[in-house]
Amino acid sequence: MHRLLKIEWDAIAGVLAAIIAIVLHFLHVIDTEVLSMITLVLIAAMFLRLLRSEHGQRRIADGVDRGERLLGQLARSAKPPDVFVIGPRDLRQASTEFSRSARGDMVWFNVCLSMFERQPLFDALLLPAIENPSVTAITFVLDERQRPKWERDVRPKVSACGGAGKVAEPVWSSLPEDVSFILADTLAGGATECLLSFWGEPFMSRRVGRDVPRYIFHVTGHSELIERLVELGREHRLSR
Repeated sequence: MHRLLKIEWDAIAGVLAAIIAIVLHFLHVIDTEVLSMITLVLIAAMFLRLLRSEHGQRRIADGVDRGERLLGQLARSAKPPDVFVIGPRDLRQASTEFSRSARGDMVWFNVCLSMFERQPLFDALLLPAIENPSVTAITFVLDERQRPKWERDVRPKVSACGGAGKVAEPVWSSLPEDVSFILADTLAGGATECLLSFWGEPFMSRRVGRDVPRYIFHVTGHSELIERLVELGREHRLSR
């Protein structure tokens, strides 16, 4: 039925009428005046069909133009999000991809070193940054209370890595237990981005004396928050 509806029946009917008129004229059934009248009618019908087709094409073109303008307005008004929320299922993968796509100097600010106790987590979170040739330096800004964990759980693992030389001695300071982030430039966009997390519920849960991240926030390069986090990390690094 769809194919039948697409057939231009008016054009077919006109052609058939013209053929029948010519045949009847040769058979001397109709005279020249009738044939001329039929011809004029067919020409008029074809002209009207042409006008109708042009009108339809004009309406389609106008509709396309309106659609393009609307899409342009939506594209100009749409603002990419500043922050993406990453849930428990994607935490490890997101952290690994961030370390692999980082470049230049990386700053690990007030991160919980308990996550490096187990070798698989160390290999998934910190090792990709150490092995990433685009990362030139890794600096930890840590609270003094985490120094024993660093010496026991992190330093031996870092020393066993091939790129251990890029991991600087941590900057020890007195940090409030509220905010934590990993800051670095990215290969994809070239802008500075970060993985931001907060201590305590509901963003971090405590299990058997260990703080386990539950939700983190991927802050994109065009966010105004990036500038403040860069400044925060620089303040503690310079106070070394």
